[in-house]
Amino acid sequence: MTDTPFLPFAKPDLSEEAIAEVVDCLRSGWITTGPRVKKFEEMLGSYHGGRTALCVSSATAGLQLALLALNLEAGDEVITTPLTFVATLNTIVLAGGKPVLVDIEPGTLNMNMDRLEQAITQRTKVIMPVHFAGLPVDLDPLYALAEKHGLRVVEDCAHAIGAEYKGKRIGSFGDIQVMSFHPNKNMTTGEGGAVITDDPVVAQAIERLRFHGIDRSAFNRFAKFGSQEYDVVMPGYKYNMMDIQAALGIHQLPALDGFIDRRTRLANTYLEKLKSFEAISLPMAPDYPHRHAWHLFTVTIGENPAGLDRAGFIQAMKDHDIGIGLHYPAVHLFAWYRRQFGWQAGDFPAALDVGNRIVSLPLFPTLALADQQRVIDTMRHVLTETPARQKKEI
Repeated sequence: MTDTPFLPFAKPDLSEEAIAEVVDCLRSGWITTGPRVKKFEEMLGSYHGGRTALCVSSATAGLQLALLALNLEAGDEVITTPLTFVATLNTIVLAGGKPVLVDIEPGTLNMNMDRLEQAITQRTKVIMPVHFAGLPVDLDPLYALAEKHGLRVVEDCAHAIGAEYKGKRIGSFGDIQVMSFHPNKNMTTGEGGAVITDDPVVAQAIERLRFHGIDRSAFNRFAKFGSQEYDVVMPGYKYNMMDIQAALGIHQLPALDGFIDRRTRLANTYLEKLKSFEAISLPMAPDYPHRHAWHLFTVTIGENPAGLDRAGFIQAMKDHDIGIGLHYPAVHLFAWYRRQFGWQAGDFPAALDVGNRIVSLPLFPTLALADQQRVIDTMRHVLTETPARQKKEI
């Protein structure tokens, strides 16, 4: 064991202004959905080219509501990737759809566009790409196929707020995008998410579904000039964002591009200093122009002199007070999905291989260069030294 402080793999960067905003919110007496959520939505809409932004309690809630707004029917298919957090698939099932998986490209870890069209059937209704780790999916061929087959697109952008594809900000174009503001994301509201769209029908459905199916917001009902008379136009959920959360977002969003710039510099340092390290494989960049949001910096563990698998590597790094993330095991391996859809381990070989070996290294805006170097040096130590030598040195 070491005497150094534990280094987490992720840590939010909260300004004093954001903290003060939360305190002001608490003192105001209006802490649930209200004026700060409205302001945050306006800021998000402006950031994404003037589109409609609807804040919700999580990106998971946003994905589910987006699919419900598209009126999925039993048996309707939604195409997505096997390398994602299980929430992506859970929302498809909970919205009444059937997930259909397309394997990943081993280098970018995004959905393999060359295999997408063969997964489309007469029951396909939606394509749900995931911008893995903040790297934009190749959207031109994806949207071309969606238009050709009359499909909707719901982009899982949980990793990708602030990313760009061919000079355009993710969320500023396309069909429907869902963002996440979880504490380990590029910006945070504690918990929370947002749906971005320019489809007024979808926006209206989500606005109602996120709060019990009521035809007006609580803020409008309880404000000075609001009316407490309301109607319920559909069964809805309790997926609204609170003003306490939006108070953070109001200050996080203007800082987002700076956060990404810092993450990019750290990611480039990892890429440069680890490029000749044969015990791991590094993420690869696609040919098309893009801005990576670098939500995660992932590597895959290969054969190494220490004989460590992924679990052994994570534990060895913990023993040296360094936190490592696991993003993600391939979702088709989870018991419920294997049982429900009959998926076998080898059905998606690229996702299976990556999902068994992938880890996320510490990456956050306030990560000190000295701490990043400690990560790199410790990785080299635990993966190249024999277990007997490691034990002696520890």
